[in-house]
Amino acid sequence: MVVTGRAGALAAAGVVFVALLMPRWAGVGVVVAVVVLVCLVDILLAGSPRRLQLSREGDTAVRLGEQAVVTLLVANPRRRVKGLLRDAWPPSAGVQDAPHQLDLPTGERRRLTTHLVPTRRGDRQAYRVTVRSIGPLGFAGRQGSHNVPWTVRALPPFKSRKHLPSRLARLRELDGRTALLVRGQGTEFDSLRDYVPGDDVRSIDWRATARRGNVVLRTWRPERDRQVAIVIDSGRMSAGRVGDAPRLDHAMDAALLLAALATRAGDRVSLLACDSEVRADVRRPAPEDVLPSFVNALANVDAELVQTDFRVVVSQVLERLGQRSLVVLLTGLDPAVIEESLLPVIGPLLRRHVVVLASVADPRLTEMEESHADLIEIYGAASAARTRLDRERVTAVLTRAGVTVVDENPDHIAPALADTYLALKKAGRL
Repeated sequence: MVVTGRAGALAAAGVVFVALLMPRWAGVGVVVAVVVLVCLVDILLAGSPRRLQLSREGDTAVRLGEQAVVTLLVANPRRRVKGLLRDAWPPSAGVQDAPHQLDLPTGERRRLTTHLVPTRRGDRQAYRVTVRSIGPLGFAGRQGSHNVPWTVRALPPFKSRKHLPSRLARLRELDGRTALLVRGQGTEFDSLRDYVPGDDVRSIDWRATARRGNVVLRTWRPERDRQVAIVIDSGRMSAGRVGDAPRLDHAMDAALLLAALATRAGDRVSLLACDSEVRADVRRPAPEDVLPSFVNALANVDAELVQTDFRVVVSQVLERLGQRSLVVLLTGLDPAVIEESLLPVIGPLLRRHVVVLASVADPRLTEMEESHADLIEIYGAASAARTRLDRERVTAVLTRAGVTVVDENPDHIAPALADTYLALKKAGRL
């Protein structure tokens, strides 16, 4: 049962009555009896919240930061229910609405809408629906709760999609304007055209020349239907915050842009999120399912406070890839981790595939290095410079080993990785 402010006001009036007119225990008993009787009558006349029939419909997935709408259907087969209804969700679901006012006559239904703006990735599950039914006198009522399951999945926001049109334009230019006369690894036959003085005679197609009666050349274009494996490090290096989000979120954003671009280029894309074990695994989805499958797989991936086992990462990648492929590893440039964990095991990967390592740099380090106002800032600048030099040294070591390194700030890591992919494709290295 529940009581309202009216019951408290009635009790306060009873106290005044006892103090002024009946300052005896009998007066107290009369007041208590009246308050209890009124509340009991109100409770008996109130509609039962447990008799309500509840169900849900609405959105089941939404990008992080956008609004989802979930509708609660409430049906009342019995006595009229009037009061409040609270649709409870976890705080990270971002409920935007206050408790709903409910006035539901017998045999009717109501649609109550709850707006959610999730603040964290992952599944957000409804907790329970609590209904408080107040009696006709307004002094007391009944309260009951219902479990009405519903899950809204907060997907990665994919903020870098604003860069996709410009990269697709460059991809179309690459496909249409870079028909090559030189055949090499990573190219495939494109078309035949007439010979122009100055063309490489090695590209002449003698059979076509014999059939047509004039000299014809073969042209080539960057090969399609290549495999691109995107590997996201979900270990402790990805847990650090850079700007307003963890490194892992920036890595996911870059991975989604690359996946969208590679799919439009005709390549097959797969995804692996891994630390000491596999956290997400998407293998060669259909082109139209690449982004939906990626965002759903990444929605519940969080950075684990464990050291990434790159032996597991390399073995998982080699197990999945057969032909020569592009492997994009999104991880940190921590010198100790790279030199002690990654470099000793990356050899088999480099012998069989093209490897790109993308890392999110912290722009705060640049700001610290440029600040020299006092002694504390000078020490901070020296520390930032030491960190930068270590990253440059590790980058040089990886480059000598055959790894292409992309080290950019959060705002530039996604487009820079996409540009690297286009450059590799143009050079025929895929």
